[in-house]
Amino acid sequence: MLDLEIVPEISLGCDAWEFVLGMHFSQAISIIQSQVGIIKGVQVLYSDTNPLGVDIIINLPQDGVRLIFDPVNQRLKTIEVFNMKLVKLRYFGVYFNSPEVLPSIEQIEHSFGATHPGVYDAAKQLFALHFRGLSFYFPVDSKLHSGYAHGLSSLVFLNGASPVVSKMSLYAGSNVLENRAPSLPLSCYHRQMYLESATVLRTAFGHTKGLKLKLFTEGSGRALEPRRQCFTRELLFGDSCEDVATSLGAPNRIFFKSEDKMKIHSSSVNRQAQSKRSDIFFNYFTLGIDVLFDARTQTCKKFILHTNYPGHFNFNMYHRCEFQFLLQADHPSMSDSGHDLVTPTKQEHVNITAYTKWDAISSALATSERPVVLHRASSTNTANPFGSTFCYGYQDLIFEVMPNSHIASVTLYNTAPPRQPAHSWQPAHSWQQHKMQDIRLTVT
Repeated sequence: MLDLEIVPEISLGCDAWEFVLGMHFSQAISIIQSQVGIIKGVQVLYSDTNPLGVDIIINLPQDGVRLIFDPVNQRLKTIEVFNMKLVKLRYFGVYFNSPEVLPSIEQIEHSFGATHPGVYDAAKQLFALHFRGLSFYFPVDSKLHSGYAHGLSSLVFLNGASPVVSKMSLYAGSNVLENRAPSLPLSCYHRQMYLESATVLRTAFGHTKGLKLKLFTEGSGRALEPRRQCFTRELLFGDSCEDVATSLGAPNRIFFKSEDKMKIHSSSVNRQAQSKRSDIFFNYFTLGIDVLFDARTQTCKKFILHTNYPGHFNFNMYHRCEFQFLLQADHPSMSDSGHDLVTPTKQEHVNITAYTKWDAISSALATSERPVVLHRASSTNTANPFGSTFCYGYQDLIFEVMPNSHIASVTLYNTAPPRQPAHSWQPAHSWQQHKMQDIRLTVT
């Protein structure tokens, strides 16, 4: 049985760990993984068809706890204890719920003090007693509600047995129905860097130059107290490994592409050349970004932006990359005289974000190219329960699309010659070869 301390509006946990309101989904999963044998029977619930409209839930049925995450920012917004008999709960070190202490009305008032009168839900036959950042729910028969005037304590119960708490909710704010996931708390930064937004830098002629990143991390003020520190960095095609490491710090993981099962789709010349060297991925999990460096030139040639939707093979590996860019249509505008205009009009641009569905993009751009079917599987488990995704190429971008039309990732690749003498440059591959050659991004 878990023995936990509650801090209203902040957290539920113990000395070894705590679930903090506002923490990212992946951080909660890391805590659960570290408590193997203590926390058991974990369930992750989400919607395949509406991943942005339905909360993501981590359910712990054997411990009576439920963690509810906002589906958009994927941060913890509500902690529920739905079975009070499976957990011990303390407030300021004093138990108000345990096998020896029943969470009755009198016990709750004794532990937390006075509050506003309870609110009765006739449909569920529950009285809700609200404190700031904390709510308790009591099952009360509708017959007793007729005498309700000043709260639960004013009711008269048969044999002096008052109801006990059936459910408890912990949240930020004063209204459980309007609560929102708070921003990532400083206690959850863990000396990592996080992404606020990413803008894809593109020219007027539809070529990608790189990324402009708005980042934040933990800093310190004059009193050496931790605070949020924000800054901006730019990553461009042709940047060296040292340039990227200087801008973003050390990656969370470095992956060497020693194995490439899709190299058969490359030309024979490229297959032989790739066998003698290995490209390098810098994986920035908390940014939702991978950076690929050419093995020969040691310069950046690709960026991969991940959206971290549930139901994808890589879900929970990356934080969501909040990217945004305007995508220019291939076809130029026509003037009144029937000649092509050099500069495209505003109507020919489509705003792309991590939440734009492929159906909207393809209809606006009138793309008709057939996709490449991508089926991921790890080396230890060849079964992929999430099924295949589809890769569509457009200009110098590759969109990986899930069956529900949400974008799983966007690959940006360089179509310009690398920074080296012109006689050594070879033409760029097709977008299908780009996607196939670089499909293994991390060690699974």
